[in-house]
Amino acid sequence: MVSERAIGVFDSGVGGLTVLKELCRQLPGEELIYLGDTARVPYGTKSPSTVSRYAQEAASFLTALGVKALVVACNTASAVALPQLEARFGVPVFGVIQPGAARAVQLTRTRRVGVIGTEGTIKSSAYTRAIQALDPRIEVRTTACPLFVPLAEEGWAEHPIALQVAQEYLGGLGLGDIDALVLGCTHYPLFKTILGQVFGPEVALVDSAEETAAAVARVLAEGDLLRRSPPGPHRFFVTDVPERFERVGGAFWGEPLVGVKQVEIG
Repeated sequence: MVSERAIGVFDSGVGGLTVLKELCRQLPGEELIYLGDTARVPYGTKSPSTVSRYAQEAASFLTALGVKALVVACNTASAVALPQLEARFGVPVFGVIQPGAARAVQLTRTRRVGVIGTEGTIKSSAYTRAIQALDPRIEVRTTACPLFVPLAEEGWAEHPIALQVAQEYLGGLGLGDIDALVLGCTHYPLFKTILGQVFGPEVALVDSAEETAAAVARVLAEGDLLRRSPPGPHRFFVTDVPERFERVGGAFWGEPLVGVKQVEIG
């Protein structure tokens, strides 16, 4: 039965594990397969055509394993590759941008929303388009925060250096009067404490991982695709040697990662 198949999740590296963890929390009865394209990370600095090709190769690998749904746990790939993935693969495809955008629209009262992300995500204007498609009256202010990714992967998301970097990126960019901030990169939920210090409690932080997992849960329930039998163990694949993924990813996942397998795609 289709409902008994796993959910496939892919990202360029470890950041998508924040999405996987949220899927695990909201859908504890599901089996999950994760692919980190660590040989070609990061996606955020590459061209849209290259990112689209990488995303299709990752999706091909997961669909070959028989998954019932694809979750693109990468903001950059979600920004540029969803139409091609939806057209090519015969399973529900979820990105992380639309759910986060929808939640920001729900939360804002001032109609001023901030978005932070990688250079690729910000340059794509994907969040701006998604938010303003839902409410064109909303003003969207965006900025790239590329140093957040290496800080997160070094385990420094709550280090004083991270606070200094956040203040440099965000302190003087006219974001001060927003009332909702979309964390437009899967690494960024690790910076909630720091961002709370920068913006204060009056600014709602929108975690796209939480919103994406909720969207997946809703669609699977509506389509009678929730798993009925006990799930097998979650599986992890990477496209480069797994040692660093296991070390860094353990902090994202919240427990040690074991049994990560290296594969070739494309």
